[in-house]
Amino acid sequence: MSAERINILKGANRVLVKIGSGVLTGHDGLDLDIIGHLVDEISEYSKKGFHFVIVSSGAIASGMHRMGFKEGLKNLPQKQAAAAIGQGRLMRVYSNAFGRHELVTAQILLTMSDLTDRQRFLNTRNTLLTLMEWGVVPIINENDTVSVDEIKFGDNDNLAAIMANIMEANLLINLTNTEGLYDRDPRGPGKARLISLVTEITDEMEAAASSEADTVGMGGMRSKVLAAGKVTASGVPCVIAHGKKAGILGDILSGRETGTLFVPMTQHLKSKKYWIAFTLRSRGKICIDKGAEDAIVNQGKSLLPSGIVRIEGDFQMGDSVTCVNEDGVSIAKGLVNYSSSEIDRIKGLKTSRIKQVLGDKPYDEIIHRDNMAVNK
Repeated sequence: MSAERINILKGANRVLVKIGSGVLTGHDGLDLDIIGHLVDEISEYSKKGFHFVIVSSGAIASGMHRMGFKEGLKNLPQKQAAAAIGQGRLMRVYSNAFGRHELVTAQILLTMSDLTDRQRFLNTRNTLLTLMEWGVVPIINENDTVSVDEIKFGDNDNLAAIMANIMEANLLINLTNTEGLYDRDPRGPGKARLISLVTEITDEMEAAASSEADTVGMGGMRSKVLAAGKVTASGVPCVIAHGKKAGILGDILSGRETGTLFVPMTQHLKSKKYWIAFTLRSRGKICIDKGAEDAIVNQGKSLLPSGIVRIEGDFQMGDSVTCVNEDGVSIAKGLVNYSSSEIDRIKGLKTSRIKQVLGDKPYDEIIHRDNMAVNK
């Protein structure tokens, strides 16, 4: 047992478990034994008062097996078709496995557009919280059948990071087919060392993490590290561990040294700012001068038109836009109160001149501090 791990994970009873394709894939498309073992553990802890949400891969693998495909699929339409075939079986397997423990499951299929709209985001949260209140186990996946690049999460690691914020999780467990994060690619030359504790995600760690995935997966270890960075920024610890290891969930929840634990940041983003920082896609850029950069980063101020040097992109009021300094470094992301064409007309001006130029002045700020997530 690790006292440090126990201290970090104590009270973590609202848990998101992301189960990757490398864990779920078996000879018949889905590894029914592994699913059964994981469901047994989740059910045991559920009866102790824990609440679980599952982000599950496996639909594509199941669909490929049903169609008799032995090799990886070549393009997005093929993966979408395989997911459409396999999703029903995946849910049936989960439903039957949890049913043996008298637990009910719920299926939630999402696209990014479901979560970039604030009202739909809140509706999703309310649904999840109600399901957990009822003792139901929600099982979430991307709606692969209809997703296209513009509305895709990219991979289930990113989806899990977003859902951890929505469900107000206090732990994300990312189950994969390796022991955790290594200091180098374990498939390459030389001996790789497992990193058991990460207090800060460095550029070197991201570079060492492979972006390669298996034939039925979307994200490699790098996407898992990026997801860990997102959830720890909201104050939630994350563990990456081997999902095929017997008793893995019990080991993690009891504080045993297994996998890689990412320590949550002490100063973390609140839910709305997390949504702005990591869920919304930036629609453009606003370049700011050194005075505005200092005001935002060091003084906790809003962005005013006087500090704007130039803009890039075509965006509307309410869109998410990235603020960069004069060196092009990202400083913050926030929701703009004016369109790109309006900002272009008032950039560099004092707020008192907004009405004179635009004919109206609904806001003093281009981006209000309450609607801004600042890079630390």
